[in-house]
Amino acid sequence: MPGYLTKALQRFKHEIPTSKQNSPHPHVAPQYGIKQQFTEEPTTSPPLGKDAAKYVQAVAGTLLYYARAVDNTILTALSAIATEQANPTENTLTKVKQLLDYCATQDDAVIEYNASNMILTVHSDAGYCNEKNSRSRAGGHFFLSNGKIDAPNNGAILTIATIIKAVMSSAAEAELGALYLNAREAVYLRQILIEMGHPQPRTPIQTDNSTADGVVNNKIQPRRTKAMDMRFHWLRDRESQGQFKIYWRPGKTNLADYFTKHYPPLHHVNIRAEFLSKIKDLVELRHQKTQGQTKSTV
Repeated sequence: MPGYLTKALQRFKHEIPTSKQNSPHPHVAPQYGIKQQFTEEPTTSPPLGKDAAKYVQAVAGTLLYYARAVDNTILTALSAIATEQANPTENTLTKVKQLLDYCATQDDAVIEYNASNMILTVHSDAGYCNEKNSRSRAGGHFFLSNGKIDAPNNGAILTIATIIKAVMSSAAEAELGALYLNAREAVYLRQILIEMGHPQPRTPIQTDNSTADGVVNNKIQPRRTKAMDMRFHWLRDRESQGQFKIYWRPGKTNLADYFTKHYPPLHHVNIRAEFLSKIKDLVELRHQKTQGQTKSTV
């Protein structure tokens, strides 16, 4: 979407910072080695006036359109800001300005799609109890590939970065909740691809939680809470119908993990290339392709 961010920054009169901002959202570093992890104290930041509140909402709406269309790296930050935009504070405005700094100093987002067998593939993950009011976060990365387990990555056709409404009682329940949300989206995507003439085998869905994998694949018979029960049975039913193949792989290989937490700047720098392509790399590839065509013509 060439020029979209430039126009947005001009509209919001946001000046480009002198130093590069590599993190779209403030990072809260975990306290390693302590026995108890305490929640953050409630913010005492003063509320914004009407004009400033409208500014926050306008920025969130404008960037959300861009994030869903092209730049999924800002979806997690926008999701967190959205929980505060109804009653924004000075702290919310600071987060919005950091997000604008990130957008202003990064390369234009470009999604590269490679030819594939058009088989839907999903990575699912959850961040347990890492949002306000003890909420957990669900993340999902949907792409088209060869349909095999450990299929090579491709450009995202859908990205999920949302806060689970219900309070999860354990990490396994949060992972099952994320699997449920992602599998529910995969149902209609499967049908769209089938109608387009691309038959779909069992859709592989990767999770990095062994307990969730064991529950869905009948390896574990847990004593479940009622909140966990419906998601558990729905996933088992859909798998028995031949729609999904849910499997476990380590967290380092799960691409949905990026959309479940607010990471430090260095991680954003390292992981951005997994989802977006650099313009200069695409220009070089096009140049090489043009040279190759010229040589073959000669």
